[in-house]
Amino acid sequence: MTRRLPLLLAVLLVASACRAQRSPTSDPLRAENGMVVSAEVNASAAGVEVMRGGGNAVDAAVATGFALAVTFPVAGNIGGGGFMVIRFPDGTATTIDYRETGPAAATRDMYIDDSTGAIRPDLSRRGHLASGVPGAVAGMLKAHAQYGRAPLADVLAPAIRLAEGYPLSRAEAELMNAYAERFAPYAGTVRHFTQPGGYSEGETFRQPELAAVLRRIRDEGRDGFYTGETADLLVAEMERGGGIITHADLAGYEAVERAPLVGEYRGHRVFSMPPPSSGGVALIQMLDAVEPFDLAALGFNSSASVHLMGEAMRRAFADRAEFLGDPDFTDLPTAELIDPAYTAARMADFDPVRASASTDLGAGQPRAESPQTTHYSVVDAEGTAVSVTTTLNGGFGSRVVVEGAGFFLNNEMDDFTSAPGQPNMFGLVQGEANAVGPGKRMLSSMTPTIVEDPEGRLMLVVGSPGGPRIITAVYETILNIIDHGMDVQEAVAAPRVHHQWLPDVLYAEHQGLAEDVIVALQERGWDVDVSGGHWSRVDAIEVVYDDARASTDPSGLDAIEAGTAGRVLLGGADPRGEDAAVGY
Repeated sequence: MTRRLPLLLAVLLVASACRAQRSPTSDPLRAENGMVVSAEVNASAAGVEVMRGGGNAVDAAVATGFALAVTFPVAGNIGGGGFMVIRFPDGTATTIDYRETGPAAATRDMYIDDSTGAIRPDLSRRGHLASGVPGAVAGMLKAHAQYGRAPLADVLAPAIRLAEGYPLSRAEAELMNAYAERFAPYAGTVRHFTQPGGYSEGETFRQPELAAVLRRIRDEGRDGFYTGETADLLVAEMERGGGIITHADLAGYEAVERAPLVGEYRGHRVFSMPPPSSGGVALIQMLDAVEPFDLAALGFNSSASVHLMGEAMRRAFADRAEFLGDPDFTDLPTAELIDPAYTAARMADFDPVRASASTDLGAGQPRAESPQTTHYSVVDAEGTAVSVTTTLNGGFGSRVVVEGAGFFLNNEMDDFTSAPGQPNMFGLVQGEANAVGPGKRMLSSMTPTIVEDPEGRLMLVVGSPGGPRIITAVYETILNIIDHGMDVQEAVAAPRVHHQWLPDVLYAEHQGLAEDVIVALQERGWDVDVSGGHWSRVDAIEVVYDDARASTDPSGLDAIEAGTAGRVLLGGADPRGEDAAVGY
């Protein structure tokens, strides 16, 4: 589908000779210097604008993150949180954890009905009580202060400009119109995100209150959000609706820098997010589980390969439920869980013919996510790579907009375990390690990941939204490239499968498996669900070096700039949405 490019992107294309590509497309976007791939074209362009102005990939990632809070409010945010993985040109890596935290007044049983003992999922999923203390602003500013180089004013300029007005796409207008009735209980949301007659494609959407918040952040740094006027507005919103976030909660929030998890798959080093993300642990476990097998020989989405991947997924998600939570509150067996020997023991009872039963499998014994998350990938001309996944949890989070500030608050409290053994909004069953607690980070499925090639060079920056399907989407994208030889656009567009231990169902994307494959899987004992539903939107950048994929260029690119000799960036934007790659 071809549509008019938004104004910001059009200006960038004329002034800066950027290349941009929106999904759906059959070929990856190619660029030689820098690239951003995100869920929304203006946000991708914002990051490239900052790189072209002298910023690095971290500056671009922060610019993209703030822009997504403006142009992709269903998931982009300053009222939520996220994870960032950074790999530097020398091969070292770090992560920034800006996951939300439980407010000081949070209690273990706050979502349990006192009279019946039953969970009240409405309280953890919608409204003011559903929100954790936001971490997005603190995390992005921490990353910028420590690893960026552009002035903060330059980094925030595109987001502020967009908040002053940008043209809505058809999908954006339709989404806000579709949610209008669900926004009705919340006065601030109605005022900021509805209008009589609804929104139309191409009309200018203005967010002056959000622009004012972004200017305060530009001028005052974290104090422009966590104290002062913005904090006053947020706390007043909490008090209006019975929420429990206080000034002290906001002032006390801190993003945390953590060492990445590091695994290896077929000679490729894999950097991913440690707990409170469950994604890195599960991803490395699943890669270890299939490495002894020749996936390429089994064939893409054959019954044998899907059977193998499904059993790897089943075991990783069983361990997720039992063992993972906030490492600052619970002693987690992370090192043991990503030990290849542990995974080999978990796969020892793998039957190549018959599916196991999740009820029989259980979690192992290691030695002593909403559909509406969003991901973006960034690479700069110097080789710094940033993989960021950020979220409000459900679509538009708690559906509460801070009156006078114009941004949505998260509903991340649902990612805690309200009652061990009971499923959250994504059907995930979780354990004691993830119980509700003040100051505690809730477990997440977000899986921002960076992969090196066997020579130790940057190869892939990847991640996805989609609740628990994040983990399997990232996993399958990596397998598609390494084992099945797909380019990055083919890899993100390829149909997927998903299994998460409980419910014991193998989900397959609509028309993603051949009918004979479905029958063969059922004969192996799988309960296969091909009913469709939400599937993750992977956004990734592949880096290729003097190989067949870089040797020809249909766009006319045949020269590599100094400093990036022998390297081409390939952008893969998921065709399941309006995702866009922008590069130069």
